[in-house]
Amino acid sequence: MSTAVDDELWSAIGDPTRRTMIDLLLADGPGTATSLSRRLPVTRQAVAKHLAVLDRVGLIHGEPAGRERHYQVDEAQLARAVAQLSAVGATWDARLRRIKRIAEAIESDRHHEGD
Repeated sequence: MSTAVDDELWSAIGDPTRRTMIDLLLADGPGTATSLSRRLPVTRQAVAKHLAVLDRVGLIHGEPAGRERHYQVDEAQLARAVAQLSAVGATWDARLRRIKRIAEAIESDRHHEGD
């Protein structure tokens, strides 16, 4: 599984409304733009646009169902996003540990200069 960061994927996930939509679809199962709009403080048209973004990056997939589409989360793509987040987090943790060591070394040098 690749952990290279997919900017388009993370841009899609970066929106709080879209994250809430993913949460709702995970918790409640497949949903439509209409059913999701009842649970969100945005219009059905806005929900449809958000669903299109999530569908384009593969986080959800829609199947025709009458006049609407039923959307559900693509768990493999969500797992890929989680792996990317974990990899980015590990990289930043390592960077922060290095920064801390540098800051501690500088502080130690300053302390010893005052002796």
